[in-house]
Amino acid sequence: MIILKSEREIAFMREAGKIVALAIAEVTRAVRPGISTGELNALVENLMAKQGARPAFKGYHGYPASICTSINEEIVHGIPGLKVLKEGDIISIDIGAEINGYFADAAVTLAVGDIDPVSRRLLETTAQCLEAGIRQCTRDKRLSDISHAIQSVAESNGYSVVREYVGHGIGRAMHEDPQVPNFGKPGRGIKLSPGLVLAIEPMVNVGRFDTAVLDDNWTVVTKDGSRSAHFEHTVAITERGPEILTRC
Repeated sequence: MIILKSEREIAFMREAGKIVALAIAEVTRAVRPGISTGELNALVENLMAKQGARPAFKGYHGYPASICTSINEEIVHGIPGLKVLKEGDIISIDIGAEINGYFADAAVTLAVGDIDPVSRRLLETTAQCLEAGIRQCTRDKRLSDISHAIQSVAESNGYSVVREYVGHGIGRAMHEDPQVPNFGKPGRGIKLSPGLVLAIEPMVNVGRFDTAVLDDNWTVVTKDGSRSAHFEHTVAITERGPEILTRC
């Protein structure tokens, strides 16, 4: 069931989104060669506690940490711990927060020191995919217009988009209807209406879109070992156009 949000509810989600944005800014400043993914997780946990928010991921279906940290060929759901970042890595960091019963969710992929040109272009293109999807978030567009915009940018640059994992509605629950694939033909699906709030999250691979899950039963990787990037924002569709709730 698709739940449209009232202005009051979007205001609550805006508050959650600001906390997520603060957390994204915090880890962006912190990422460097030599820092562990567990240290990044602790930074976010401390920030959430100070803001009076709850890390949305911790305990979700048994997930053991407060953020997801996915390195190089890892796409999503990487578990933070003892792994130390090194020069030339890329790391996708996914963060969700809940406050006053409402959720927001965002992700960013960051360079660890100097990275190779292929990885740099992957990050730039995936960020462009997200922006292209967000531009479609206006009333009377169709849901698949978001999907098609993302796929078009990725594939026109020679990359593939992940099929098995998708964006989603968000509000009083972390994951709500509708699902938002990152691929598809335009002009299909529901009409976008004011009050709809979506977590739009392109996952883009250098190689093929096929995925696998590691033995920890969480970490999703590219099957061919190619690098992957992940960017995400929580976006409210309003009468004035898209409002990004997770941008500082």
